[in-house]
Amino acid sequence: MLDEHVQEQLLSVFGALTVDITLSLKPSRHDSQEELREMLADVARCSPHIAVAEKGPDEPVPTTEIYVQGKYTGIRFEGVPGGHEFSSLVLAILNAGGQGRMPDAVLRNRTAAIQGPVRLRTFVSLSCTNCPDVVQELNRMALAHEDFRHTIIDGALVPGETARLGIQGVPAVFDGDTLIHSGKADYGTLLEILEARFGSKAFSVPKDKAQDNYDVLVLGGGPAGAASAIYSARKGLKTAVVAQKIGGQVNDTQGITNLVSVPRTEGKLLSADLRTHMKEYGIDVFENRRVEVVHDGTVKTVHASGGEQFSAKALIVATGAKWRELGVPGEREHIGRGVAFCPHCDGPFFAGKRVVVIGGGNSGVEAAIDLAGICSGVTLLEFAPELRADRVLVEAMHRLPNVRVLTSARTMEIIGDGNAVQALKWENRTDGTIEELETDGVFVQIGLVPNSAAVSGLVALNRAGEIEIDARCRTSVPGIYAAGDVTTVPWKQIVIAMGEGAKAALSAFEDRIRQET
Repeated sequence: MLDEHVQEQLLSVFGALTVDITLSLKPSRHDSQEELREMLADVARCSPHIAVAEKGPDEPVPTTEIYVQGKYTGIRFEGVPGGHEFSSLVLAILNAGGQGRMPDAVLRNRTAAIQGPVRLRTFVSLSCTNCPDVVQELNRMALAHEDFRHTIIDGALVPGETARLGIQGVPAVFDGDTLIHSGKADYGTLLEILEARFGSKAFSVPKDKAQDNYDVLVLGGGPAGAASAIYSARKGLKTAVVAQKIGGQVNDTQGITNLVSVPRTEGKLLSADLRTHMKEYGIDVFENRRVEVVHDGTVKTVHASGGEQFSAKALIVATGAKWRELGVPGEREHIGRGVAFCPHCDGPFFAGKRVVVIGGGNSGVEAAIDLAGICSGVTLLEFAPELRADRVLVEAMHRLPNVRVLTSARTMEIIGDGNAVQALKWENRTDGTIEELETDGVFVQIGLVPNSAAVSGLVALNRAGEIEIDARCRTSVPGIYAAGDVTTVPWKQIVIAMGEGAKAALSAFEDRIRQET
């Protein structure tokens, strides 16, 4: 089943295993059972430490559980973990065997402190590019907690259950029948969700690196943050990065073709390259941290979620931006139930249905083009009198027979019953008329909002919430610099963010030298 190239890769990655892993295949009369049996057998042939055991009661769908040295890890796959979820199976095996990138001591302590029992189900689509990230992080949590069970379910195999739960977006994480998260998320975000839902026991925060007084502390691990950290470290400065996710928004980018000297790369690959480059300079990286507040002083102090504290003489804020929400009635209530932000991941749930795309920039027009291939009809709403997307994209969209465009359209409300979207209320800004547009789903593509909340009230921000900087990336507060999408710098591009990150680091170094001489 697995081709030779994949098997060669698995022989290499499983070579580090030193403990015995059992893939417990449950009996099933499902048509896909033999496919799963063959897949697991191929995987097991790639390591003497992996075995397959078929036992237990019959299951309605093909099911696999992972055991280490005879002990259940809490990780269960319902379905054949192919497509993007094959990587989740491989990583679950590696992580269960103590290999691969795992959460640091602070995050493991926080995870273990969650009040159990924790029983989660994550519904996925094998074509979803965001699903593996959530699946893999929750699997790592199961390995760090004694009473944590995580079941990954291929929604396509259980249409009755997905319909009963009203699932219209993936990944969809459930506690019982309650949806507790939908869409992409990193380890830190998921950890905070579970801490809020289940509560936490007291836990310890290791007091080693977290109390160090750094020369430079960079907030954010995207292109701007990584460049800031690398340039600072190259100057011989003791540098640390505190970030929610290395790569930031880059992780959500499929193809990158405008990074000068690199004809083409992908977001996840570029993020991995940023991590590798920082590692080469010995930069301390604290990932999956959300910065809560920053205090000014001769030494800048940063307080992060989970009780950690960091300090440095100079601070570079490169926290980037996040998807902007509409902020209209009915939006938040229907996220994951008809309101979506990723057409690649959630589009298949609306096959043959009518959808609305809000936003006439490049992302909105690209979404309309993608969705037109699977939906019966796509309506694109743009607030301005004209679309803002590149001409070539607009022309491609206009050639599609099932796409219509409404300009000068203000979205007023998303109408639904809490389980599904039924209509969208909008205002024609030309004549003031208000209409309702029947639709099964709404894809929001209206740009980004800067992640500047942690320094709001400390440094000067513009009306859009961006950090105001001068030509050298200095903010209104001495010793605090900013770079990338969180700032007032125009044109939010990867290459620009990298350049701005380098500028911020060089400015911080220059100011330091002047103070010392």
